[in-house]
Amino acid sequence: MTRRDFINSTSASYASLLAWGMLPSAPASAMNLPANGRTSEGKGRKVVILGAGLAGMATAYELGKLGYDCTVLEARSRSGGRVWTIRGGTKETEMNGGTDQTCRFEDGLYFNGGAARIPHHHQLTLQYCRELNVPLEIFNGNNEAAYLYNDGGTGDFANRRLRIKEYHNDMRGYTSELLAKALDQSALDQQLTKEDIEKLVDFLKNEGDLNTNHLYKGTNRRGYKAKNEPGAGTAPGEVTDPYGLTDLLRSGFMQPVFYNVGDYIYEQQTTLMQPVGGMDAIPRAFEKKLTGKILFNAPVTELRKTENGVRVVYQKGGKPQELTAEFCVCTLPLPMLKNLESDLSGTVKRAADFVPYIKTGKIGLQFKRRFWEEDDWIYGGISRTNMDINQIWYPSFGFQGKKGVLIGYYNFYSRAEAIGAMPVAEREKLALTQGSKIHPQYPSEFENSFSLAWHRVPYSGGGWATYDDATRRKYYPALLEPDDNIYFAGEHTTYLTAWMAGALTSARRAVEAIHARVGEYTKK
Repeated sequence: MTRRDFINSTSASYASLLAWGMLPSAPASAMNLPANGRTSEGKGRKVVILGAGLAGMATAYELGKLGYDCTVLEARSRSGGRVWTIRGGTKETEMNGGTDQTCRFEDGLYFNGGAARIPHHHQLTLQYCRELNVPLEIFNGNNEAAYLYNDGGTGDFANRRLRIKEYHNDMRGYTSELLAKALDQSALDQQLTKEDIEKLVDFLKNEGDLNTNHLYKGTNRRGYKAKNEPGAGTAPGEVTDPYGLTDLLRSGFMQPVFYNVGDYIYEQQTTLMQPVGGMDAIPRAFEKKLTGKILFNAPVTELRKTENGVRVVYQKGGKPQELTAEFCVCTLPLPMLKNLESDLSGTVKRAADFVPYIKTGKIGLQFKRRFWEEDDWIYGGISRTNMDINQIWYPSFGFQGKKGVLIGYYNFYSRAEAIGAMPVAEREKLALTQGSKIHPQYPSEFENSFSLAWHRVPYSGGGWATYDDATRRKYYPALLEPDDNIYFAGEHTTYLTAWMAGALTSARRAVEAIHARVGEYTKK
């Protein structure tokens, strides 16, 4: 039997084949630069890095390989920044009078408060997971078994949950039918040959599951009637009836909040992945590589230029400390950078002042049992609603376990601001009240919660940078150039804002820029 025959005739996974030595590992695109980060005296050139998020740690990790002497200053007691997994024992007190919170989730339960998924084409993120031995599993972002819920509308679809697959397949069927009818009647402006029309109609028949008359009459794609699933013997199953097109158009599900754009955009197309055990596995893996290089609980208060480099003032143990270096890589989020005393250039300061960050929040709800799986057959994915909770995320791990944590809301902009301003107990009450309209099991199964509003989280000040075209043109270029010996990195210095890949690509960009500059020194 050949290797190809074996793979084709078994259910052997890629991971298993790697473990058996039957496939080579995926190539890693590790940085390949000459290790000239040392002075003529053989000492590592000193670099101070502000922030132990992914950008900061990746910068220190790569520069360290090249011989530089790096120190990372981190204001928090943990690494990761906005890559933050909430689990039992997690503590946080938000800014502006926030309530002290200590997470009470049981062992093994968690939710990712910040970054939560890795697209399959974010190869640098995946490469670091390979290099740092971070195991991955599938993140199920698109689940047609999840629900839509239009609160407060009128008509048959108001205040009732609807399976996403019912809505999507009905709309796909009806739109395919309408286009097929237009083709049958030669009613399209686009001139097509007879052969072109036949090919397009054949596509529509399959895409919309149309009958031989090119009509949509329902399909098993949208599911079966309760207690009438296909079974053994003489039980073929009874397909649910489709909703009417005009009813769907008037249902309220045409509101932007229900758009399925998330499943279509490049970054959220399947396959998505997540680290086993929580997204914080990635920063923890970096941290192991940087033993002794990160100073925690060391918030920076001043950033100054010197004749030979930079001077940084930070707090440690309530006392000011100073650190000098030849270079600085600043990865602080812009809401934090603008509050820093510095002699940065005016263009950089204006970028920090005027590039907005999104207001966004999440709440994790622990339940006694995984009723969304047991009762509703939902394994991962997202339900959407026009209520303040916006989205409910179902965990893509621990399937069929006894208990579980789901994300009871994930919201943005004004909704996130309003809910973030509530006391923690009121956030919980709102999540339970609104969520129980979709899942009536909430009240009897709920145990505890942990919520966060990123615009109120210390040392973050928001979820991620949100550029529009004008802001990108006006302020973004200043963040791409060094300000004397100060370089900038972080998702806000990329076109991959909100993604870990943005932080990682920005780190590599900063490393390459510093290393090229040092290379010019050595040539002189």
